[in-house]
This record gives sequence, structure tokens and C-alpha cells, in this order.
Amino acid sequence: MFRFIVRRLLQVIPTLLGLSVLLFVWLRALPGGPEAAALGPRPTPEALEAARARLGLDEPLWVQYGRYMRRLLNGDLGTSTVTNRPVLDEFLLRIPATIELAFAAMAIAIAVGIPVGYFAARRRGRLLDGLTLSGSMLGICTPVFFLAFLLKWVFGVNLGWFPVSGRQSSGMNATHITNFFVLDGILTGEWDAAWDAAIHLVLPAVAVASIPFAIIVRMTRASVLEVLGEDYVRTAEAKGLTTKVVRRRHVLRNALLPVVTVVGVLTGALLSGAVLTETVFTINGIGRYLYLAIQTQDYPVLMAFILIIALIFVIINMLVDISYSIIDPRVRVR
Repeated sequence: MFRFIVRRLLQVIPTLLGLSVLLFVWLRALPGGPEAAALGPRPTPEALEAARARLGLDEPLWVQYGRYMRRLLNGDLGTSTVTNRPVLDEFLLRIPATIELAFAAMAIAIAVGIPVGYFAARRRGRLLDGLTLSGSMLGICTPVFFLAFLLKWVFGVNLGWFPVSGRQSSGMNATHITNFFVLDGILTGEWDAAWDAAIHLVLPAVAVASIPFAIIVRMTRASVLEVLGEDYVRTAEAKGLTTKVVRRRHVLRNALLPVVTVVGVLTGALLSGAVLTETVFTINGIGRYLYLAIQTQDYPVLMAFILIIALIFVIINMLVDISYSIIDPRVRVR
């Protein structure tokens, strides 16, 4: 297992290095460039030249890239051209909100999606199967921002069951250690703060979970149906193994392999695509931060965001590979 993990970690290095090169060249080729974004609208040619010299943009591209990589290896992601604050500080402040939302959404999608998909496959062609397919198709087709507005209006505004904005009530005097509000409430023993933060997560998490839930349901159903037709399942049943043993050891375990892959990809996508949901529910996460950075052409923020999301994707894919090796040990020797 250790050699398998090390091999996967070594494969991460060329991936991130290649992405950093492509990203660096692409951002330098965009109209205006970082110097124009730093100066604002209608800068004079003299101001542009001075900004290029100050930012080192008049040097050869390979020199700029080398300087950027040195800063990156030292943990310096640059300084925002809009707020003049270190980008790393901005991300550390905002990314807990996005991670909390994404993982709450995936927890809902996995906890409900896998059992629903499994039971739909076991009752193929019956009412439950038909309702599951129709519901999952509706979940895929419904835009997340529309569902977010609908949930907010029905369960927040009309019924008043859940809060409609923010991560915690404004009057809540909570201690924040990690900026993961639910976790902070648990660590400090402030259970009212943890509950309040969890209640604030419900509506946005359900909205974000809609598409992953639908995909996981359909993938689980298709995978279970495929495994049920395999020879080793029929052999296990012919040997007299109980239905519970056959389902747990032979059906569900083998059916989870493609589902794990989908879960990994969807988790990475949620972390990078929660912009609209964070905007609807006024959650100060990296989604809203990216939206503002695009509007203001804040190049250091854009570059750092893409690299961090790429790193998260790589880590999640590595965790998926490790999960593969646990579910199916044959993966380790391939």
C-alpha cells in the first residue's frame, strides 16, 4: 500500500508543473495583462510601462516563470491587485466555507444516492425504479441556481424553517478556530453554535447536492445491474451463500468501483463550481471570491485559484485511487 501511495504522489509533480506553465503563459497572453488590472481603467502608456517594470513583466518570460515558481515553493501565491492583501490569506479565510458546503452536499448525495440507486436496481422495472429514474433525470436537468432560489423561497422565506443567508446567525457569539463553523462549535463545545451553522448549511447543501445525487443514483443503479449479471454472483448464489453475504461481498463492493470514481470527480467539481449557490445564499466562500476576481481581472487571484483547485482535484483523485486499492486489492499491482 505504501509503495502504491508513493507512486501516485510522484505522478502529481509533473501534472502540477505542466499546469503551472500553461497557466502562467495563458494569463500573460490575456488582453490588458496584470499591469492594466493593477492600474485600473484608462491607464496612461507611461503608467503601464512603470507598472510593467515594477512587476517584472519587462523581463524574459522564463525569468518571470522562475521567479514565480520560487515564490510558489515558498508558499507565496502573490498579492491581490484589488485588495493588496496576500492571496493565500484571502483563500485561507474563505476556503473553509466552500469546503464545508461541498462536503455537506457530497455527504447528502452519497448517503442517499447509493442506497436509492441500489434498491432501484434490485427492483428493476417496478414503481420504485421508475420513480428513481424520473427523479434523477429531474435533478440533472434542474439548474442549481434555480433550485437554490426555489428552496430559499419555499423553506426559508415562506415556511421560515431554515435561514436564507450567511453561515451563522449574526447574533451568535461563537468562537472560530478553524473557520469551519460546524467543526469549531464541536471543538469548543459550543453546541448551539454548531447547530446554528449546520442549520445554515441545509438549504445550500441540498441545492448543491442535487446534481451529484442524481448522477450517483444512476451510476449506482447501472453498476449494480451490471454486477448482478456477472457469473461470480450466480456462482455465489448457487453455493448457497445467504442473500446478505452475496449483496455485501460480491454485489455492492464490486459495484462501488465506478461510483467511487464519480464521487471523486464530483467532489472536485463542487469545490470549483459553487459560485452561484454561494451568491444566492450570501456565503463568503471562494466561489464569490473568484466571481469578483474575474470581474476585476485580479490575475494573481485567478492563477492561485486555478492552481489550488487543480491541487485539490489531484489529491481527491489520489484518494480515489487509494479507495480503489482498498475495495479491489488487484488495483495495487496494475
